[in-house]
Amino acid sequence: MTIAETQPVAATSAAVRPSAGSAFWRRIKPTVLALIVPALLLLFWQVTTGLRMTRLIPTPYEVGEYMIDFAVGGIYDDAFSATLLQHLFASMSRVYGGFALAALFALPIGMMIGRIPTARMLLDPVLQVMRPIPVTAWLPLSMILFGLGPRSAFALVCLGAFYPILLNTVFGVRNVDPKLFEAASMLGCEGNAQFYKVVLPAALPSIFTGLRLGLGLAWFVIVVGEMTGVPQGLGAVIMDGRTLSRTELVICGMIIIGLAGYVSDRIVVMIGNRMLAWSPTHHG
Repeated sequence: MTIAETQPVAATSAAVRPSAGSAFWRRIKPTVLALIVPALLLLFWQVTTGLRMTRLIPTPYEVGEYMIDFAVGGIYDDAFSATLLQHLFASMSRVYGGFALAALFALPIGMMIGRIPTARMLLDPVLQVMRPIPVTAWLPLSMILFGLGPRSAFALVCLGAFYPILLNTVFGVRNVDPKLFEAASMLGCEGNAQFYKVVLPAALPSIFTGLRLGLGLAWFVIVVGEMTGVPQGLGAVIMDGRTLSRTELVICGMIIIGLAGYVSDRIVVMIGNRMLAWSPTHHG
């Protein structure tokens, strides 16, 4: 082969191969784009509070300073200093406990409603009537039934997470492609075996979507749940901040709930991606 014949090939390879700079940009692009909106919101917050457009909202620097004190203490040394982990673990126990209990009930009930017409006719009307009732409306009843304290918070979190898991499970089970049943029958898979080998795998993407929504709502409801007189928890911190007119404490509690909910969601997505790697329709 002559030099003239090899030169176009080398030039084409150089054109196709991405440069180190473009490869680095492609790697950090999602992170950079994800940080733009929070940075703009932070800038807007700093400008509005710096210009004293409102005196009730602290500046981001003041909130950051209080967040450090809330986490490790040593700045203000008040009743909330260095108590972040204590409140976070209390809220996490209620969120994950309520979410697990909701999943324990919602998954089998959803599968029954989606798979068995009699169960659907029996349970669906009652659940559809109860579903629009907001969790806040259940607050007085939960305090009467479970008393003041963590048990009421636990019950409200469970109720908030229950319906998203239930509805997505029903949707996933009812929308299994009928051709899958025909294919399974041709391969000798009949009766109850079709549930484990056809229905359950086909419904898993929808079930995981329900679990994500349920866990997100569990964090959403925790503030309402911890309005029931619990001494510890991020919701209790927010309520104390409101009572004491300490806006920085309220904002710290909100930020921690947001971050904890985000991390929880990422964990569910990671588990879902691992379990549903076989599914071509799953894009977690």
